[in-house]
Amino acid sequence: MKLLIKNGRIINPASNMDAKGDILVIDDKVAEIAEHIETEADKVIDAEGKWVTPGFIDLHVHLRDPGFEYKETIETGSQAAAMGGFTTICCMPNTSPVIDSEIMVEYLNLRISRGAVVNVLPIGAITKGQAGEELAEIGKMTKAGACAISEDGKSVMNAGLLKTAMNYSKMFNIPVLSHCEDKALVGSGVMNAGVQSQIMGLKGISNDSEDVIAARDILLAETTGAKLHLCHVSTRGSVQLLREAHARGVKVSAEVCPHHFTLSDEAVVSYDANTKMNPPLRSNEDVEALRNALKDNTINCIATDHAPHSIDEKNCEYDKAAFGIVGLETALALGVTTLVEGGYLTPMELIEKMTINPANVLGIEKGDISVGKVADIAIIDADTLYNIDVNTFKSKGKNTPFDGYEVKGKVLCTIVGGKVVVENGELI
Repeated sequence: MKLLIKNGRIINPASNMDAKGDILVIDDKVAEIAEHIETEADKVIDAEGKWVTPGFIDLHVHLRDPGFEYKETIETGSQAAAMGGFTTICCMPNTSPVIDSEIMVEYLNLRISRGAVVNVLPIGAITKGQAGEELAEIGKMTKAGACAISEDGKSVMNAGLLKTAMNYSKMFNIPVLSHCEDKALVGSGVMNAGVQSQIMGLKGISNDSEDVIAARDILLAETTGAKLHLCHVSTRGSVQLLREAHARGVKVSAEVCPHHFTLSDEAVVSYDANTKMNPPLRSNEDVEALRNALKDNTINCIATDHAPHSIDEKNCEYDKAAFGIVGLETALALGVTTLVEGGYLTPMELIEKMTINPANVLGIEKGDISVGKVADIAIIDADTLYNIDVNTFKSKGKNTPFDGYEVKGKVLCTIVGGKVVVENGELI
């Protein structure tokens, strides 16, 4: 199978390439990149005026499968990923049962092989049942195909247990993806603690609930030499901790979610539970700190924390509603609109944080469309202006505050291993 992509603006941060040209894909690999390629091909895509980039990699997705298939399945979640230009996604282990053993990783991989339209990599739990009491089978899970370990949705509050897990992760050369949240400090909070929470009469979640765990986990990573990745960073305090850690040479990476770099807690104005997420939307000062941290590479990845819920779990009182927002189908547009159009990132820098940087966190051969690499590719119309419409989502989850939000930047085509799975903005 020969696929020829013509006339695109090729943006490949792994090789620092930003130039107009053609890409020839033979079977599942990039065979040639040149200014002009003349050859017979089974399929030709004209990408004139479009960005041609590596397929995006999302380190942080909740597919809800097994156990909560009414929210999302591997099939629907991977379809949503494809629509958003993601060709590799990593699914968190807080399912039912929890992905905490070799058998569960193997089971999940079997379901992935049958239902996924993009690459899906399982993440194993740090503790059995995510109960925070006994370590899960880290070595066996890694051997079975787990790409990382995480207790996402919870923090491992026992520092000694987490330190042991970090030592194991170093042995097996996988990262620890840390959910930084002290539950005792969160209490019954439902939104960011500040002026807006007081106006709304809602219980607040303070910044220090994130910062104290971020500081602890960074210190443990420094002690053990483990690869630490901070999930969904939301506070200026965590940004400062990251800067200080990098200055000391600690092996710590971090991600920020599009909702956190786009909206502040001022969006919580009508008790719409679609603005309820964990960590919560923070202050304008925090948002500006996150944008600048992306700009200076203190935060080197963008991830969605895609967390689908049913309508009933959101269409209720704010205090009772579930935390979470879907993000796979809106991430690129929010990145272009907020960060590129806002002057924080160049197109190259945005794509870097969604492709090669996440690949480097995991240590996988992805996020690069140089010759010889696997042809995971996204084609993007960065200029089209439109309004987000949840009714078009392939995800079962429609829980987003961005419905009707005007954005710029749309994924037109997603290619996974040389196979076109989205074309002209439509799932094939």
